[in-house]
Order: sequence, then C-alpha cells, then structure tokens
Amino acid sequence: MRAIVYEAFDGPLEVRDVPAPTPTPDGAVVRVEASGLCRSDWHGWRGHDPDVEVPHVPGHEFAGVVETVGPYVRGWSPGARVTTPFVCGCGRCAACQRGQHQVCVAQTQPGFTHWGSFAEYVLVEHADVNLVALPDELSAVTAASLGCRYATAWRAVVQQGDVAPGEWVAVYGCGGVGLSAVQIAVAAGARVVAVDVSADALALARELGADVGVDAAAVDSAADAVREHTGGGAHLSLDALGSAQTCASSIESLRTQGRHVQVGLLPRVAGAPTVPMDVVIARELVVLGSHGLAAHAYPQRLAAVTAGRLRPDLLVRRTVTLAEACTALPALGDAPAAGVTVVDSF
Repeated sequence: MRAIVYEAFDGPLEVRDVPAPTPTPDGAVVRVEASGLCRSDWHGWRGHDPDVEVPHVPGHEFAGVVETVGPYVRGWSPGARVTTPFVCGCGRCAACQRGQHQVCVAQTQPGFTHWGSFAEYVLVEHADVNLVALPDELSAVTAASLGCRYATAWRAVVQQGDVAPGEWVAVYGCGGVGLSAVQIAVAAGARVVAVDVSADALALARELGADVGVDAAAVDSAADAVREHTGGGAHLSLDALGSAQTCASSIESLRTQGRHVQVGLLPRVAGAPTVPMDVVIARELVVLGSHGLAAHAYPQRLAAVTAGRLRPDLLVRRTVTLAEACTALPALGDAPAAGVTVVDSF
C-alpha cells in the first residue's frame, strides 16, 4: 500500500509502498477514504509522543470502508462505512467498563501506538468497541474532520465543560480544535470570545459564530481583554492550542467559579507550564482535561451533524493528496492554515 513514512523524528516524510496491515483477531482493517491533518500528528513527527517508534506512518483522523475483519469481530463486515475515535479502548479495563474509553489504560491510537491513516489502509483494534457507523449522507471528508479535533472539542465543551446557553466561552487558539469548539459552543447557545494571533483564524471564528475576536498579539493581556468583553470573565475557557502562555491566560480569563478545560497538548519536552494556582484558589476555579471521545458517544454528535445543527464541513478549507501532505504536515507547527486540511487522494 502507499503510505507516508518517516524514518527519524523531525526527518523527511515521503510516500512509499509498504506492507498493508492485517486484522488482529478482534480488529478490522479499514480502507482509508479521507484523513485529516492534525497538530497531534506534528507532535508525533517531532518526537513528542513516547508511543511513536520509527519508522512510522502518521495519521489518526480518518473515515473509510471496512476491508477485512478478524475472526472474533461480530458487529462489522467488509463494506461498512466507518470512522473511529483517535483513542481506541480495549473494552475490558475498569475505565472502559465505566464507558470512559477515552482514558482506557490499554488504549491504542492509530498513528501513535501503531501505523496510522496517512495510508491506503489502517488497522483498528477491538473493532466491536471502537468502530462507528457513518450516515450515508455524510461524506468521507466531513467524517474525517469529526475525528480528534472535533471529537475532543465536543467532549471539552459539552461533557467536560458542561456549557450552558447564555454563558460566555473563551477559546484560545483557533486552529482545528479551537474552531470546532467555537462552532459547538455557539450551537449550544453560548457566546464566544475567540483568541488568536492570526487575522484569518479570527475571521473564520467570527464566520462560525464567535461574538468577539481578540488578537492576542495586539493587546497587553489577552486575559484582561476577555474579562472586559465578557463583563467579568468567561464562564468556560479552553486552551485549544497548548502552550504555557495560553494555558495560563485561559485560566486567568475566568470569572469566579469558572471552568478551564485543557485541550491543546502540553508535551513535557516543552517544559511544564506555570499554572496560576493563586487565581484558581481565589476564584474557586475548576481545572479539567479533555482527551478524545468514546465511540459510544458518537451517535449524539452525528445526529446533530445530520440534522444541520453542527456543520463540521464548514471547517474543511483544503483537501490535499497524500504526496502534498508530506509538506502540509510539517507546516502545522509553524503557521498552520486556518481551518482543517484533509487528505482525500491516496
């Protein structure tokens, strides 16, 4: 099969012919029709994820068609249109038994724990636990955009953040995760302040329904600007970028008893962020993390998409070939383009 491979962290990416995966006894091999480019792939390529071993095939946001299944798979057959969470649960551990597959202690992650979806085929382990059926009317490109970023944003805003109509939500970083969070918060009836340093990203956030856009590079304190626009602070704030500065600013943006959700990755190689715990204590803030979305939680979100209440297709601003992704992936760390980019040609 054709796949993007890198032999060394931060090294060249190239399209090669490599062996296709075979299904594990309870797994499935999916023929990939579309795969999103996510900054998490960039972190893996840079060597920030201890699960990644080289040579490696990245990619973890995908949609496609079941090609083959293992002998223990009961719920799926070849030909089914599917997607999967980027965190795949084992279905057996205590977390999975509670329905919390996204924090499974034995989780697998295509594109991290094993070769991923920047390829013609990808392996999904524990298929009966992790595969999600796609509605006929949902294109593969849109379905791929529902992966890591949109799923994580949904859990961050709706489940972890417990957003309510009329609340102010601050979103730091308007890349794929942040823009997804903007759209989801607006659909929930919240008012949104989007924070970024890119005029294009802020314009897209407003297009998706954000009430206010704050250019963090143009103000002395983004947190102060958010507190001013929201009349005392956001009820809910998300760091969708993942940096020491955006983490601290998100927390400092909150009003009394507000909720901060950390969504953007903070790899240890970048150093531990300084969390303003004095602010957390004084305002009795809640600090939470968000790590993906279990497969069993997908139907509610898919229903909102097919009903038109959520429009992830509006986030997709560019489609590229597998070869073009070799250039597009490294660019995610420097000046990522606004919106979501999806590979749709393999």
